[in-house]
Amino acid sequence: MATSGITAYSVKTKTKNVPMLNPVIDIKSGRYIATGNDAAGNKMAAIMGKSTAEEHVKNGNAKKGSGW
Repeated sequence: MATSGITAYSVKTKTKNVPMLNPVIDIKSGRYIATGNDAAGNKMAAIMGKSTAEEHVKNGNAKKGSGW
């Protein structure tokens, strides 16, 4: 599993800036949402702006999901 530059808050472990593994960025209701897992396999999500999302996709940090 490749780590990306995307970090998110883990609700289960209550820790901030946890690296997201294999993120997929979807567009839902005009918002860019990255979903993935942490190292322990817990699901995570992060909402980001359009420019940040496009930068992560361009750099190969994330894959495009639905809504593009």
